[in-house]
Parts: sequence; structure tokens; C-alpha cells
Amino acid sequence: MKRCSALFFILPAVCILIACTQVADFNADLPKNVEVRDQQTLNNDWQFIFADEIPAGIHAPTFKWTGAEYVSVPHSWNRVGYYLDDQSAHIHNAGNINNTQGKGLYRKVFNVPAQTENKRLWLEFDAVSRVANVWVNGEFAGEHRGSFNRFRFDITDLINVGRPNVLVVQADNSKPTADSTTADTLPIAGDFFVHGGIYRPVRLITTSNIHVDMKDFGGPGVYATTAVEGDKAVVSIESRITSNEGEAENVTLLTQLTDDTGKIVAKDVRDILLQPDETEITDVSLSVSSPQLWQGIDDPYLYTLAVSILDNNDNLLDTVKQNIGLRTIDISADKGLTLNGQSLELRGVGYHQDREGKGWAVSAEEIEEDVQLLMDMGVNTIRLAHYPHGQPVHDLADKLGLLLWDEIPLVSAWRYGEEHEAVNTALADNASLQLTEMVKQNFNHPSVAVWGIANEVDFGAVVPVFVQSSPGSNPDPRPILNRLKAEVAQLDPTRNSTLANCCAGVPTWDQSKVPNTSAITTTTGANRYFGWYYGEPAGLAENLDALHKQYPEQPLAVTEYGAGGAPSFHSDNPLGGPVAATGRNQPEEYMSYVHEENWRVLSARDYLWANWIWNGFDFATTTRREGDSQDINTKGLITYDRAIKKDAYYFYQANWSAHPMVHIASRRYIQRAYQTTDIKVYSNGKQVELLVNDREVSEAPDCDQNTCVWRDVRLVAGQNKIVARASSFASAPSDRVEDSVMWHLDESQINAYYIDAGAIMSADSSKAHFGSDDFFTGGKAMSLDKPGGWGRPSVKAVIGNTQEQALHTTYRAGEFSYHLPLDNGQYKVTLSLVAPDSKSRFDVFAEGSTLFVNISGKQNADGSFTAFTVAENVNVADGSLELSFKPSVGDAYVSAISVMPVK
Repeated sequence: MKRCSALFFILPAVCILIACTQVADFNADLPKNVEVRDQQTLNNDWQFIFADEIPAGIHAPTFKWTGAEYVSVPHSWNRVGYYLDDQSAHIHNAGNINNTQGKGLYRKVFNVPAQTENKRLWLEFDAVSRVANVWVNGEFAGEHRGSFNRFRFDITDLINVGRPNVLVVQADNSKPTADSTTADTLPIAGDFFVHGGIYRPVRLITTSNIHVDMKDFGGPGVYATTAVEGDKAVVSIESRITSNEGEAENVTLLTQLTDDTGKIVAKDVRDILLQPDETEITDVSLSVSSPQLWQGIDDPYLYTLAVSILDNNDNLLDTVKQNIGLRTIDISADKGLTLNGQSLELRGVGYHQDREGKGWAVSAEEIEEDVQLLMDMGVNTIRLAHYPHGQPVHDLADKLGLLLWDEIPLVSAWRYGEEHEAVNTALADNASLQLTEMVKQNFNHPSVAVWGIANEVDFGAVVPVFVQSSPGSNPDPRPILNRLKAEVAQLDPTRNSTLANCCAGVPTWDQSKVPNTSAITTTTGANRYFGWYYGEPAGLAENLDALHKQYPEQPLAVTEYGAGGAPSFHSDNPLGGPVAATGRNQPEEYMSYVHEENWRVLSARDYLWANWIWNGFDFATTTRREGDSQDINTKGLITYDRAIKKDAYYFYQANWSAHPMVHIASRRYIQRAYQTTDIKVYSNGKQVELLVNDREVSEAPDCDQNTCVWRDVRLVAGQNKIVARASSFASAPSDRVEDSVMWHLDESQINAYYIDAGAIMSADSSKAHFGSDDFFTGGKAMSLDKPGGWGRPSVKAVIGNTQEQALHTTYRAGEFSYHLPLDNGQYKVTLSLVAPDSKSRFDVFAEGSTLFVNISGKQNADGSFTAFTVAENVNVADGSLELSFKPSVGDAYVSAISVMPVK
């Protein structure tokens, strides 16, 4: 066997490789599927108790732990967030949730391999939240501060061979304050719940004394970068080789790249000299002719990189294998993102890692299920928010061709008040630690496109009290952002740094106080909620265009947009009244409306290098009481329990996926309020037809954004069968797919209208089945209630002379009209009214003739209101009733309209 030779200069504690290039005749290829490292999972038979104190004697193998329960890892003691509806069987309810934060104690007895001579033993934790302290046989093994990244401890000198070993882990997810046990551990803020526990797998790993570095921030110890030019790719590999032998050792380093059949396509062999208790860093380049590139979802081709260490007798000491994809990514302000020189429109979602019943303690199989649900919708990218996610989702993204945004948990707040500078310094150091861990651990994944260093820290600057600074102060996040940006460039010069900001150009915030964060990182993301927290959906266009104009050289993406939606709440018209972005009134139809209009803006802007919806799934957060849930952020396209795909999911599937589909929107709005309704269908088929009660409705109009709407469809009393059929798909021209729903209309709703004016969701009434505001033109939806602030209920108006408080609270104001399709005949029109002021006067006309004259009312001196009604009969002769409200002074107004046939 002919090996390459190497010439070394030996300096104190330094080993410098001068030359080693001959590799052609080395034939000692590694046997396939040989694992040198012994890996033992430690996921079962843990004991757990939630307690601040560590019991005396807990480290003894014979310890009897009264009150502890047996659990398996992944595990979290938290169960947070629950739904209030009964549309599906929910795991969480008000009686079984647990949002307690503090210290959980875990204990496990385990054995080690019998052959440990010349071996090192390591504990590997994929994640413990949020601070972990670990003991082995009563000896302290180490501490890790951070909820999300992998960490390892060398326990070689702590274990008992041939006898039971006791592992104790304290997991502390105490809420961070400046003087708490978790004060210096990010995140210290954020609209998500930080679950506690050992929520990812645990392993005992045995290596040789000479091994690929196990102490490199949880990383693999082998790091590959790729350059592609023409028909050749060059893979540059940095390998960190550690020796724990007592004297210097000569070893052979074998680096091999194999294709997906196991064929070696490139290799390098060299001898290196290792000094005792030192780590040698070796750089190797492999050249690949005619490489098959990793081309995203079109061709996610993976090679296997194996770095192996052999002793002088060719005994295999250690091997680390990594899947790598040969690819280049470029992001520019004018061309967006290109993958291997090909333009790629990135469209995807943000993704939190929790689900109902599991919290953060989800399995790899459940993560795969989530990813498949998202890919079925048509995503080609995922923003892993707001913290580093584990290896399963990265491995899946590599294999499926998804591009990822990875980020650290620097969310909203980056510091405490000025009087806590020591803790603030430690927080900045923790940000750097978590960034280093994230980059090292995910470096080799071709799916990772960018490294995110922060989310919405400009919000903390706009609202100083949020970071415990005094009002009027100007806390500045830019120093830490510049620090982290520089660290990204040092850790990985091949990828872009990025961040997501919230506030530039947003009308809610005083722009003089918004720090300029858009141009700090090499790319930027904007979290924008036009149509939800502020403005109208179309306002997104002006905001993005202004940002692009202000920073023409800065690549810009939209990293969050969307709206909340409760699948058990419905609206007859999503524009009929104000939505409650931080409250209960969040009908599914309004969520769909915001997404439709936001996507209209985003899809027309080629300068955006990516768009991420917020969020793929509903997720837990204790800052919200909204929609049909408690402690859940409702912006997910899929519910927290994965039981329901909301209508907006299918809007994107129709626009992003080539798989033949058709979906009837508002399908869960079963008990209908009006005999006349619009029916919306999402489909990517070129031909879409609608049948109501087995009768075909006229052909679909122009289906803008693959959204077909049939206007003024008439329902019948009782059951109504709605069927949508689609065909002529681009991906499958001969396919035909169908969707159907059953809706119900009470007999009392035939030729009758009960309209809750100004309401996006109708109020319950003892008088009739009211629908939300619809059939109107003009005016503005208003409410007599006053906003209660973030997460707080509104301040209810006091309205006298009625038992129907909720029905009278909302109203339509201004000059407006209602057009109500009706059979010809005589009808009684009743208007329910509450004067919002004492000045307004108006007339009401029916079919052009005066119905009510000079309506007026007054607000009481104590600020309360008084309800009153007016009623009159009208004749309908042309198939519809036109009611017009025309003010003479101030605004016209109406709280509810009842139209009933006169029998």
C-alpha cells in the first residue's frame, strides 16, 4: 500500500501540515455500514418530578424516589393552549393544561459498554430547555444554557464500568427576569411559549481516544463547503481530529465522497501527527467531475461525505459521515435567490416546533408529518422560527429539497434595563454561543440558505418599556446585530446573514424611533401585517416598494404575513365589520381574505427573494386569548392538533401546488344565515364547475388567483348539497377531482333577512338567526365598545332599552345601502338603532321611496346609550329590496335589520 507522505514542523502544541497530495494508490476503502462509534439511546425509563430541590441520595443507584413518575424522552411537563370549540376531539382542555415554568428533575440508571479501555464516553443531548445541569454518579458533568441546540459532555472519568450509573438532569425553564436563574439565556421575550424538559433525544456515545472532535459546540467536527464551476465541483472539508492519548500519534486521515449508489467519486488520504490532548484542524479539497447538483425539490441529490481515522495498522479508529449536497446559492436585490444559477421563487411558511399534546417533545415522525403537510400545500422553503430546530427537520429538508431559514432566539428583546449591564453582557454572549452552536451543527446541510440573527428587535427599540428602559429613552439593538453579523461572516462566509424586522414604514409606529436595521445583515426580511394589526391588505404594496426604494442594493424578503383564523367562527362577508386581531372575532373567512389580498401584492413583486407565511400551524403562547382558543396563536394554516386545514391552506395549494385539487371554502359554515350567498372555490384546474342540489350553476367567472366565486347563489330550506368539480389540470390534463359539502338553511330564513350590521360575526339573538353584515354598499362598520388593549377584552358599552346587548353594539354608519334578493311580495322592515351621538339625522328609502324620515336619537349624559326601533311594511315587485340610508346631519346608522314576509 502506498500512502501519501507528509512533512511536519513541530511547534509547541501546534502541528502544521506542509505537504500531502498522493492518494491514487490507496485502496483501503472502508467497509460499508461499519459503525465505529457505539451509540446507545437513553430515551426510556426516566423518572421525573417538578421540584426546585434536589433530594438527598438521588445519585445512589438504590434511591427510591417517592412521587416521581416514569417518562420517556422526548418529554416536556408543559401542556399549553387549548381550543374552546367542539369541531374536533381536542387533547388539551382547561382542566389539563400546565403552563408552569421552573425546574424539572430527571433521573435515569444506565449501564455502559463493557469494553471501555482506550475509549471516551460522551453524553449527547439534542436539546434541554432552557438551562440544563447534569450529574453522573453524583459528580457534576456540566451545564448548558440554551433551549435549542445539541450539547455533549465527556463523562469518561465519571462512569462506573460493570456497575449501574446514575444520570441526573435538572431542566430549568423559569421565566427570564434580570435576577432569575435563566436571566442570561435567550429568548427573554417572544410570542411563543418556552416549554421545559428534555424534549429531544439523549444518547451515550463511545469513541476511541482518537476521534473526530466531539467538543466543537455540538457540531459534527467535519465541515464541508462547495464551489461549483462549469462541470466541476470542489468540496473543501475542514476536519477537526482530537487525540486523548498520552503521547503523540501518527494516524491516517481518509476523506471520501460517495454517490447515492455507494460509489466513491473522490477521496483524499494523508498522514497526520496528533499531539496529546490537542485537536488538529486539517483542510482537504475533493474535486468532483460532472457532479449531480442539489437542485432543491426538483432534484435533491445527496452525496455522502465520510471522514475516517486509521491507526498505523489500518485499524479504523473513528468515522463521521455527513450527507452533503453540491450547490451554490446567491441572493441579490434584483434577481432574488438563485440556486446553482437558476432563479428560484421561494414560497413557504414559518414553523414552530410544538403541537397539541406534545408541546416541544415531538418525535421525528411527527416532524415528518408536519413537513409533508406543508409540502402538500406547495411550499419549497420553511422559516425555522424563532430558534434553532433539531436535526430531523434539517435532514428532511436535505432529502426533500426544501430551503431553510435558520435563526437564533434573539426575539424582540435583547437586554434588560440599563442597571443590569452585567446580565446584558452575558445575554449578548449567550446570543453568540447559540449562533455558534446553530451554525456548527447545521453547517453541512445543503438546505440551509441563510443564518438569521434576530427577529423584530426593532420593536423593543420602538417600545422602550418592553426592554425595561424608561419612556423616552432610545435603546439601540444595532450594536449586538453588528456583532452577530460579523460572527456569521467568520463562522460561515459561504452563507448570507439575515434578520426579520417589524416596524420600518409601518403606520402604527413613530418612525423617528424605529432603528434602521434593514441594511445591517447581508439580506433582510420584513414581518408585515397589513390587514391584520394595521392598515388594509393593499397597504403592503406601498410599504414594500418604499423599503426596496430606500435600500435598492439590499435583498428583501417578506418573513411574516397573514392573519388569525378560527375554523369554528364564520362570516357572511369578511368586510362586514372590524376583525379582532387580539380578541375573539377572527372568522376563518377573514383570514382567507387577508391571505388572498396579501399574496396578490407579493406575487407581483419579483424583487422579493422569498415569502414566508406566518404560520404553518397554530402554536402555543400565553400572551393571547383570541379566536376560538386560549393561549394559542391562531395564524396557522393548520390547527395546533393538525386536525383541520383552514381554507387559506387550500388557497395556497391552488396557487403553489401542481397536484390536482379543488376545495369549497367556508365549508365548516354549515348552519347558514341567508338564503342568498356567494360560493367560493379554490382550484388549480382550468375548468371548474359548481352544482347546488344537483343543478349546475352557471360557469365560473374568471378565477382570479385560482379562486372562483359564484355570486348570489340561492339556497333552499333544509339540506343543500354543494359540489365543485375541477378538470383540465396543467400537471394532469385528463384528471377530474371533486369536493362536496352539506349546508343547512332553516325554513325561517327563506325570504327573510336578519342582519347584524357592522359585525364581521353575528351576535347570538333570542329573536332570530342573525347573519353577519352583508349585502351592503358604502358606509363603515363601527362599534360602541372601546378597545381593551392587547390581549384584553373590549370595554363594553352600556346600552339600555334592550336585552340584545351584543346585537346593538355594532353598527354601520355613514351613507350606505343594502340590496336584498327577495321574492316579490310584502315584507316588514324593522331597524334596530342606537344613536352613537345626539346630532346625526337621516332618512331611509325603500325601492327609492321614503320609508323613514328624520331618524334621530341621543347619547345619554352618563355616556350610556339607548336602543330604539322603527318598523314599516314595504312591497317588493322586482325581485329585490333596496334600502338606502341617507344622512342629512352627521351619519346615518343602523345596528340590525330584520326583513320578514307579511303573511
